[in-house]
Amino acid sequence: MASRVIAGRYRLEEALSATLMSEVWTAVDPELDRQVVVKLLAQDADRSRFQREAQAAAGLSHENIVRLFDYGDEDGRPYMVFEYLPGGSLEDRLAAGTALSEPEITRIARDMAEGLAHAHEQGVVHRDLKPGNVLFDAERRAKIADFGIAQLGGATTLTEAGTILGTAAYMSPEQAAGEPATPASDVYSFGVVLYRMLAGRLPFEANSPAKLAAMHLRAQPDPVSALRPDISPAVADLTMSTLAKRPEERPSSGAALAELLTFDAPPTFAAEEATRVLPGRRARRWPPRMPVPVAIGFSALLLAALGAVAALLLVRHDSSAGPGPPLNLTRSKPSTRATTARSTSTPATSSTTSTTTSTTTSQPTTRPPTVATSTTVPVAPPPTISDTTSRTSEATTAGP
Repeated sequence: MASRVIAGRYRLEEALSATLMSEVWTAVDPELDRQVVVKLLAQDADRSRFQREAQAAAGLSHENIVRLFDYGDEDGRPYMVFEYLPGGSLEDRLAAGTALSEPEITRIARDMAEGLAHAHEQGVVHRDLKPGNVLFDAERRAKIADFGIAQLGGATTLTEAGTILGTAAYMSPEQAAGEPATPASDVYSFGVVLYRMLAGRLPFEANSPAKLAAMHLRAQPDPVSALRPDISPAVADLTMSTLAKRPEERPSSGAALAELLTFDAPPTFAAEEATRVLPGRRARRWPPRMPVPVAIGFSALLLAALGAVAALLLVRHDSSAGPGPPLNLTRSKPSTRATTARSTSTPATSSTTSTTTSTTTSQPTTRPPTVATSTTVPVAPPPTISDTTSRTSEATTAGP
């Protein structure tokens, strides 16, 4: 059998699985020099279901869904040719009963959600999502496979009401009750897979499919956070929300799942302050504005520095101009030196005022009252705390 050739082209090599529905083989395509997977319909199996899977796979083209290369008939047995994925299945990774790390779980969950989103957008409901139907390529990308019982939008169902299809351990409550499956049904199965990846076990376990179906209908699973306390609250909350009994209480589709799975590790403080913008708010400036005490102290230092510079310029001007004529004490009009002191001095701290006074009182005669009045320099008050607080409040409100 290993040397058998299908359609005069695909040479079968190794049997991967055999069920009542089909046989799956690895094969070689010599025309394109690549390895593929050939799925053959089993003897006496349902041909319409096999064709339905081919139609579903042919209508989907996404990096997170296994690609269908070819479809045909060999001696009365339909076959499909898929891409070969060397990374094995998710079932292989979970078979040991060990839980996966959160980063790996998040990556696999995102790939699954993106694949489901594409299928749902094309009107396809998988109806049998489980770890055995999640395969990995050479780049560790997860891809959804086996749309054997998929429901196509607008097509008449192959089963009657009350008929249960799917794997009992991953079946949604509505499927267990024999009701039609919807995209939210795939979301529930996704939640069971996610729960198992996190906890290392299924949310419900029983000895028979009937008991499992009943548990999916009525029982509540243990909180995954109690079984895996190291995971983030976002992952734990998402997992439990997908396992809601009522479809309307779950994320509605794969697209909703993909959007919810956009959470990441929190960025550093600098990156968060510089780039994060919340809806309805303005972006916070970076670097942020100074607190009120720092702003007041900085303003005082700035005024002192300006006053010192002004005083230094005044002293240099007086020394270069010479002693000048003596003051006339009988004149009521302020002297030229007093006018100069008044015109060149700037609002500053008390150190600036004392410097100006020492310069103007160095003359041999006593300064008249008018001159003393001219040296009283009004100091501009620093910004009040209320003004600065309002600006700081504005900056704080603008941030996240």
